[in-house]
Amino acid sequence: MRTIVVLDAPSNLGLRPPAPGTVPGCYKLAGALREQRIVRRLGALEGGVVVPPRYDLGDWREGDGVFNAAAIARYTRTLADRIESHVRAGEFALVLGGDSSIQLGAALALRRIGRYGLAAVDGSADFRHPGNSDRIGAAGGEELAIATGRGQADLSDIEGLGPYLRDEDVRLFGMRDEDEDRAELAALKIPHATVGQIRAGGPDTLGRATVESLETSALDGYWVHLDADVLDPAVMPAVDSPDDGGLLPHELAPLLRALVSSPRCVGLNVTIYDPDLDPDGTAGALLADLVVDAFTGTAPDA
Repeated sequence: MRTIVVLDAPSNLGLRPPAPGTVPGCYKLAGALREQRIVRRLGALEGGVVVPPRYDLGDWREGDGVFNAAAIARYTRTLADRIESHVRAGEFALVLGGDSSIQLGAALALRRIGRYGLAAVDGSADFRHPGNSDRIGAAGGEELAIATGRGQADLSDIEGLGPYLRDEDVRLFGMRDEDEDRAELAALKIPHATVGQIRAGGPDTLGRATVESLETSALDGYWVHLDADVLDPAVMPAVDSPDDGGLLPHELAPLLRALVSSPRCVGLNVTIYDPDLDPDGTAGALLADLVVDAFTGTAPDA
């Protein structure tokens, strides 16, 4: 059985402020999942915390590129150092975010080691870049574009290693059926499955087929990214951009279980859940249950 190490990456540097003078509350995700005893339930080792720089937009204005870019680049390198050490030791890294920009830390770490794939379970593609948008700014909605070499070099080419991921090594799950990025992803031949397609094909079936496609000799392994907004707001309202039409727990559970089942899967990060938007903790408890289920097979009832 793999040794799981739980590592906190409580960065909110990649999100816009929810209101003037406030900061996104997703930096509390790790603490909230730990309150659900996730470390003990998984029999995991303690990996500690990678403390992020302070959230500060300064005098950033629209058109200035990604805000907090210098801080995100610095944090990406530091987080990559920690993730790299666990992967090289043969440990499974479970990284509790944070916003989705923490995925850059995993992508950089794995690029240092070799060639790795990514299975992203996310309500959106996070593929905004200068070639398709004039609203570049929040890295939490741009991390996949950055990781595949699209965007400003101080984030997309850290240590001269960009792109960290090749387009053909990425798999996406959970976009809403009407997502505007679908046409570009199709043109780039980046495999993706919307919520409707997951339901039609079966989450377990699609998950296992994806694992098979990533267990190729061309790859040294792969990473899984789980964004809480892949779930429907009826069960997961505590995210910054809730969109109707998401997966339900009984659909996400078998997909996630299949994706992490392979020994070639080296880590999983969990992002975007905001405890500030979940006063009774119900959504956080569900998210913790889903993560635990991915490894233990104790599926949530909902």
